[in-house]
Amino acid sequence: MKRILSYLRNHYAVITKGLMFVFSIVVLVLIFPKEGKFKYEFGKGKPWMHENLIAPFDFAILKSANEIEAEKQEVLKDQKYYFKTDIDLIRKQQVELLEKFNQTWTTKYADSPKLVNRKERNRDICLVIYDSILDRGVIEVNKILEGKQKNFPIVVITNNVAEETTFGVFFTIQTADKFIRSHVNNYLNIDKELITSTLENSLVYTIKYDSEVTEKEQQLLIKKISLTRGMIQTGELIIARGELVTNEKYQELESLRMDYESKLGSSYKYAGILVGQIILLSVSMVSLFLFLLFFRIEVFSENKKVVLILLLIVLMVMATVLVVKYSPEYLYLLPVCLIPIIIGVFSDTRLALFSYLITIIITGLIVPNSYEFVFLQIFAGIVTILSIVKLERRSQFFLTSIMIFFTYSVIYTGMTLIKEGVLEGINYMYFGFFAVSAVLTLFSYPMIYVFEKIFGLITDVTLMELSNTNNKLLRELALKAPGTFQHSMQMANLAEDAVYEIGGNPLLVRTGAMYHDIGKINDPLFFVENQSTGVNPHDELTYEESAGIIIDHVITGVEKAKKHKLPEQIIDFIRTHHGTRKTGYFYAMAKKDNPEENIDDKVFTYHGPEPFSKETSVLMMADTVEAASRSLKNPDEEAINKLVENVIDNQLASHQFDNADVTLRDIRKIKKIFKKKLKNIYHLRIEYPE
Repeated sequence: MKRILSYLRNHYAVITKGLMFVFSIVVLVLIFPKEGKFKYEFGKGKPWMHENLIAPFDFAILKSANEIEAEKQEVLKDQKYYFKTDIDLIRKQQVELLEKFNQTWTTKYADSPKLVNRKERNRDICLVIYDSILDRGVIEVNKILEGKQKNFPIVVITNNVAEETTFGVFFTIQTADKFIRSHVNNYLNIDKELITSTLENSLVYTIKYDSEVTEKEQQLLIKKISLTRGMIQTGELIIARGELVTNEKYQELESLRMDYESKLGSSYKYAGILVGQIILLSVSMVSLFLFLLFFRIEVFSENKKVVLILLLIVLMVMATVLVVKYSPEYLYLLPVCLIPIIIGVFSDTRLALFSYLITIIITGLIVPNSYEFVFLQIFAGIVTILSIVKLERRSQFFLTSIMIFFTYSVIYTGMTLIKEGVLEGINYMYFGFFAVSAVLTLFSYPMIYVFEKIFGLITDVTLMELSNTNNKLLRELALKAPGTFQHSMQMANLAEDAVYEIGGNPLLVRTGAMYHDIGKINDPLFFVENQSTGVNPHDELTYEESAGIIIDHVITGVEKAKKHKLPEQIIDFIRTHHGTRKTGYFYAMAKKDNPEENIDDKVFTYHGPEPFSKETSVLMMADTVEAASRSLKNPDEEAINKLVENVIDNQLASHQFDNADVTLRDIRKIKKIFKKKLKNIYHLRIEYPE
């Protein structure tokens, strides 16, 4: 038991990562479709590369989508369009007509008793004409009837009784108006203007298009279309090895595939399918696990980055499963190239490519025409990665989006030509899908920002923005503590070159160097590099007080960095750049002036922590070396060499780098870089004559 516990403690990190991968495999297995897959891969215009294919069972040959669409159009030529007579509206309009007539008559003649008989005659004529129109019916002319001849057949439903007739039997609003005017003119001694205006204002559509019934009729006609044409009998040769997959053969193979997968998914072979999925998904994820363990140990050691990679893979596979299940025709809308962009920004392009390949391999198990999908996505992913190798500006995302669209379009065109042989076979809808997918990759910009905040990670783009000397906090440092600002710039150059040499992150250490001393902004004159007047405020303080002010610039710097919402990775440089060392000058002076007293070391000691990475270790070395080099009276080669050796050896002796992954070989390289850079800074110049 003790051995087991000891093993678990010693391999805790690897076991934790292993559990993360196991969990991701379980999630992928759960979301994977449980239908079986046809074991042969094929495509139009390509030779059949497998053995002779014999029909394992009887199956019907499905018609192609084009054949079904052609038959649908043919059937719908004889489709009937249904209209409905609105009986309730007719009754309502008859009542409203009388009300309008009485109101108009009263307004004009004030209901004079002398005109009662004339009113009744005008009203009766108005009703007769209106009833004639309503009896015949006023039909609504919609898009279906526009431009149609009078003999165009329609079906009119009146009181649930359908009657076939023609469009020309009924009035339109225009013909009804002509009917009113012609009939009104046939009568004498009536108010023609009043009757005409009343009738025209009462015209409504009494026969309206019934889209619901028409749609049902369409569906009934479409359902009568047979989806198959012919049968393949058991034992019949479907295609021979090397035979070209023509359109006819492709349809037969596709019919077999669909029938085969439907039988497989609903049979006792479900358990076998599940085991097969577990094996394939495990192999894929274990490959990624081993790649991280052996080739990207710095990423493997960070749980946040591992979780991010696994999350992206699982989310993309989940999105693919949903699209394939509900709308497979929209498969190429998926922005699969988001994965290499996001992983490439947070780590490196090789890991981005490997993770992307794993994702494409897994999704290739789900999608139809997997060869074409994988081929298309691999090259799109490679182009994406090449476009973000040197990502320095966020505007590069737009160029990446354009390159993705161009790659998709070119490869799709080439594949279509291979299959069809002519450009007429190109489905231009796919170019729209590719464009949308490329545009969706622009969401990588806000997604990267979100992931930075959620996982506490930092990208090179953010570092570039932070290291800009026009940044508000750096401008404040330059104005209030110009000496500190120059010191930060010099040591940033030193640290950047040294970290590059030993394989760290140069941009990270440069940015950390720019901000490591921002705690000096509050009291710049207490630091020698800012004392340009010759007045030293420490002369008025005790050694303990001076040490406290010097030590506090680390705490103040951390507080100021948090106030300005700097990333934790940058704040780490502020915390660790003095480690747990002492304020050497004031500690030495306190011991010198008080030889008989016991000096409290804690008062003169920085609170730490010590550096824990290559970058923070190099920054501590560069900070001390650059500051100490300014005190050299004669900065020749010997003095510089001695200074660099003494400073870094003292830091080693005080165990400042025990927690960092810095080797003695790395330290030798760092010393060499520092010496070379300092010699260039303090090189001899030509003395010009007066």
